[in-house]
Amino acid sequence: MNTTDFTARRRTFRPGEDGYDDEIAGFQTGFAQRPEIVFAAADTDDVVAAVRYAAGAGLPVGVQATGHGLPDASRGGVLITTRRMDSVRIDAAARTARIGAGTRWGQVVAAAAEHGLAPLNGSAPGVGAVSYTLGGGLGILAREFGYTADHVRSLDVVTADGQPRHVTAASDPELFRGLLGGGATLGVVTALEVGLVPVTRLYGGALTFDGREVDPAAVLRAYTAWTATVPDEVTSSVAALVYPDLPQLPPHLRGRYLVTVRVAFTGTAEEGERLVAPLRAIGPAVSDDLRELPYTESHTIHSDPDFPHAYYGDNRMLAELDLPGFERLLALTGPGAGHLHVVQLNHLGGALARPADNAVPHRDAAWLVRVLSPLEGTDRAALREFYARALEPLEPAALGRSLNFAFAGGDRPEGLYDEQTRKRLAGLKATYDPANLFRRNYPVG
Repeated sequence: MNTTDFTARRRTFRPGEDGYDDEIAGFQTGFAQRPEIVFAAADTDDVVAAVRYAAGAGLPVGVQATGHGLPDASRGGVLITTRRMDSVRIDAAARTARIGAGTRWGQVVAAAAEHGLAPLNGSAPGVGAVSYTLGGGLGILAREFGYTADHVRSLDVVTADGQPRHVTAASDPELFRGLLGGGATLGVVTALEVGLVPVTRLYGGALTFDGREVDPAAVLRAYTAWTATVPDEVTSSVAALVYPDLPQLPPHLRGRYLVTVRVAFTGTAEEGERLVAPLRAIGPAVSDDLRELPYTESHTIHSDPDFPHAYYGDNRMLAELDLPGFERLLALTGPGAGHLHVVQLNHLGGALARPADNAVPHRDAAWLVRVLSPLEGTDRAALREFYARALEPLEPAALGRSLNFAFAGGDRPEGLYDEQTRKRLAGLKATYDPANLFRRNYPVG
């Protein structure tokens, strides 16, 4: 297929052309993408043109929304950027949102709030909503409502044959199941419709301890004991990191080792205060912003960085938590590590454990442990070796890995699916993409 018509209507970019570097730039700056051609898609017709071009040229296809997770498959092939497809349409009566492929969660939160509703979004408002949902979607209300993928009503997708399809559980149940949790290995999802929840406010925030004054192991043990007492309406995590001593950081953060418990609870503020009392009893806090807040401020619970940077990471879904093993992980990633590492432990269970008719695996996991590291001063191979050593004590309880947090474009597919789910996805792949156009393409936002 010739790209002349497409170029006249929109833009394509090739290496060396003006706009190429800007078009492929994203939140993740650690890995160089060099696609042969970039299609800057503004609608479904543009995606169809790009997929048909790739199929005709025998080139792999990658998709990039906001660039939080990069599609490794686009190297030397076709990259479709969808950031211009950023529409949101709320149906308040049906409690649904129709979300375009390039839409960020912050846009959906704001649009839904006007109707007294909320999406099951993640912690960072800049993450692409569609790609996040295709990976499952572990949100800040996950224990109460489950994975975001569990609430999808329909998807619009362009498959490898260049055909646009509207897919529902009734119209094409197998493809519907595979797309939800299967990432972007079966096609380019141009939009989806997802259910919203009637949530307008939360009790939540962050409780932060100085890891040099309060033993991180003590925080961990108190936190894990506390999680055994809370209802499903509480979704929480604990994170630890040593902030670098850099002048661009606020003085109160520079060089400090901070251990932070994050909480989101949809009950009353009074009940929230009662629930978090054991956490406040751990020791003196550096900061405590646990409070009632509007859902539009839910991103402040985690306060994830919103600037592009280079990073790599890995994770494990755990059936149970080996406390001494996790304490060893904290020791290896703490002040003596010689490199900055962010460690996070998410409490799972609740609605996340309920079966659903999709490909989101490892639902019997009780915990998710994540390690993320800047790439400055190191490389992917060195970090992978470090993660293997640091996570080794937790491996006996590991069920697999979470697709949403397989950073750097999912360069390691091992463990992302259980055997039954893997076989189901392989069958769908043989049906809908026998030429493997969408190769190892695991974007997460």
